Amino acid sequence: MKAAGLPTGFQWGAGKAGIKASGNLDVAVAIAPKMATAAAMFTRNQVVAAPVTVGRRHLAATDGRVGAVLVNAGNANCATGQPGIDACLSTCSAAAETFGCIFDEVFPSSTGIIGVPLPAEKVIAALPKLKDSIGSADEHAELFAQAIMTTDTKKKVARAVVDVDGAEVRIFGAAKGAGMIYPRLGPPHATMLVYIFTDLSATSEELRAALAPAVERSFNCISIDGDTSTNDTVLLLASGASGVKMSDRVREPFENALKLVCASLAHQIVDDGEGVGHVVTLHITGARTEADAKQVATSIAHSPLCKTAWSSADPNWGRLLAAAGYSGVSFNPANVRITIGAQPVFELGVRSEAFNEAAAHAAMSEREYTITIDLGTGHAECRFVTCDLTQEYVKINADYST
Repeated sequence: MKAAGLPTGFQWGAGKAGIKASGNLDVAVAIAPKMATAAAMFTRNQVVAAPVTVGRRHLAATDGRVGAVLVNAGNANCATGQPGIDACLSTCSAAAETFGCIFDEVFPSSTGIIGVPLPAEKVIAALPKLKDSIGSADEHAELFAQAIMTTDTKKKVARAVVDVDGAEVRIFGAAKGAGMIYPRLGPPHATMLVYIFTDLSATSEELRAALAPAVERSFNCISIDGDTSTNDTVLLLASGASGVKMSDRVREPFENALKLVCASLAHQIVDDGEGVGHVVTLHITGARTEADAKQVATSIAHSPLCKTAWSSADPNWGRLLAAAGYSGVSFNPANVRITIGAQPVFELGVRSEAFNEAAAHAAMSEREYTITIDLGTGHAECRFVTCDLTQEYVKINADYST
C-alpha cells in the first residue's frame, strides 16, 4: 500500500476559543462542503455527554448525513443537564450558519473535564475566524488533530490508500486519547475521540458494516486504565469525492485499509497513555472463543498488580496467571503456557524449567513487548494492547481538575 494523501471532499481547521486554560487550540472543525455519509459508534457508559446524545439524534434525523464536525477540547459537556444539551445545540446551530448546512447536519463532540458547564458562547465566538482558516492541505488536517488533544502529548493520525483500477480511495484518521481509556463502543445504541475520513462513495449502512469489525479488533481491544469514558466516539465519514462506489470488489480492500488505520490509531493512543512506560500486547491463544480470549486479556490488562509489575519490568508471572484465573473463563491451569517476549515462564501447571528471571526482566525492560498466554482449551485468540501503571499516571490524574 503506497503513501496516502488526504481524502478529497473535506476541509479541516482549528482555532482558539479560550476553553483550555493553556490557551492552546481547543476548537476543531471538519467540513464536507458537498455533504458526507456517516456511521458512528459511541460509548456504552450509561452516563453520556450532551454531544453524544445530540450526535445520535442528528445522525438519526438526517439518516447519516453530515456537513460539519464540531469538536471542542477542555470541557466534556457531561453531567451538565439540560443546559448542556442546550449549549451543544446552540453551537451546532452556529456552526451550521457559519459553514452552510442544516443544524442537525452538524456532528458535535466534546472532551475534557466532566461536570463543568460548556461555555458555548466562546465556541460560537471562535467560529467566524475559524472559517477563514479552513482548508484541505496537510497542515489543516494536522491542526484538526492537534486541537482535539487534552492530556495527549502528541497528535495521533493515520492514513491509507486503496487503488481501484487506477482510481485512489483515501482514508485519513485522527484520534485523541491518553487517559480514561477502555473503550466499549457499540452501535447507535479524558476520552477517546476518533474521526475517520474517506472519499469512497458509500451508504451509511455500508459504512456501519465496515466500521464495526474494524473497531472491535482495534479500539475495543485496548485499555490504559480500565475506565470507560462518557464521551467515547468513533465517526466514519465518506465524501464520495473519489467517484469510487462501494461494491463487492471494493469492499474487502477498503475494509482491510480501514482496519489498518484503526489499528494504528488504537496503538498510538496506548503508546501516548498518561505516564506510560511500557506498551504491552497481551496475545491470548488457545481459547475456546475469541470472546473468551478477550475476557482473559481484559482481566489481566485491568489488574493493578500486573500493571504495576510491568512498570518496573518485574517478571511476576503469578500475577498474570491469577488474573486469568479470576477472569470468569474456564480453563485448566495444567494446560496453560505463558511466555514474556521469547522467554518461557510457566508451562503446564508449574514454573517453566527454562525460566530465566534476568532474561524475562530484560524483555520487560523494552518499551514494547508481548506476553503470550496459551490457555490450551481451543483455537481462538485475541490481541489486546495495554500498558503499565506508573507514578506519573497517578500524579496526572490526582491533579487533573485542579
